[in-house]
Amino acid sequence: MIAILLLLGILSFTQVELTGAEVGVCYGRNGDNLPKSQQQVIDLYKSNGITRMRIYDPDQATLQALKGSNIELILDVPKAQLQSLTDATTAANWVNTNIKAYSPDVKFKYIAVGNEVEPNDGYSNYVLQAMQNIQNAINSANLQIKVSTAIKTDLVASPAYPPDSGVFSDAAINYIRPIIKFLVSNGSPLLANVYPYFAYKDNPSIGLDYSLFTKQDKNDAGYTNLFDAILDALYAALEKEGANNVNVVVSESGWPSAGNVGATVENAGTYYKNLISHVKRGTVKRPNGPIETYLFAMFDEDLKTGDESEKHFGVFNPDRSPKYQLSFN
Repeated sequence: MIAILLLLGILSFTQVELTGAEVGVCYGRNGDNLPKSQQQVIDLYKSNGITRMRIYDPDQATLQALKGSNIELILDVPKAQLQSLTDATTAANWVNTNIKAYSPDVKFKYIAVGNEVEPNDGYSNYVLQAMQNIQNAINSANLQIKVSTAIKTDLVASPAYPPDSGVFSDAAINYIRPIIKFLVSNGSPLLANVYPYFAYKDNPSIGLDYSLFTKQDKNDAGYTNLFDAILDALYAALEKEGANNVNVVVSESGWPSAGNVGATVENAGTYYKNLISHVKRGTVKRPNGPIETYLFAMFDEDLKTGDESEKHFGVFNPDRSPKYQLSFN
């Protein structure tokens, strides 16, 4: 029947796979050639069966377009707003304006208070208090939304091999430890941006097959892929802090199609396809999946700074055509 519907054009290939974990896709807007309206983007999510989204600021047009879409949302607090949200009244106003005003028409799932804040960054002084104030304001509004922050996995000391040896670095521990205690006390997950690509790019000894989920045999630590090894090293570090019950949500993961070593359309398409399939299962340390995962990103973003590859992580082109043939659910 599915084959007939495909032939008739009633179903798209992105709608066929109906079982397993649903992945989300991050929607960044750091480009000058992206779809003109946020409603067009929401419609693209819906037409491709993408039921989870992450956005990096409380853009009112995006929140408006999300109303009634049934898309679950991670909403970020940008770094520039962190200091102001250490004031409880300001945090309450932020929640009232950007969350309560749209709930329940928008399905907020997590609030990410800061993205990849470095432990030695001045912003790190504000993260925990802002998290506490946002959570208190959400609770006062009688909303059921978890508050967390999104970290880079390099907060785990390197090298974290075997993954079970993972521990937070000396530079990170004073920053992350009180955040972990907050997560434990609130039953919240830790959000982590997991990028095998950057580990592969920076370490020529890491095999491409190990990075792209195409390696067949296990290494001496029992792993066939780098994604699981990175994630399990983070779980090991959490366990050493007594946070055995804190779940990790992969708030970003992707592979660029241009701009640096290994960044090709073929490799990126392989990574995204295999990642979507892989996260329906668990890791070696946490075998009972699925792993809630958000692909980075919806579009190439030509205004991003830094390495050229940063501009080429989109799974769709700016004209909304698919860069790869992917099934998102």
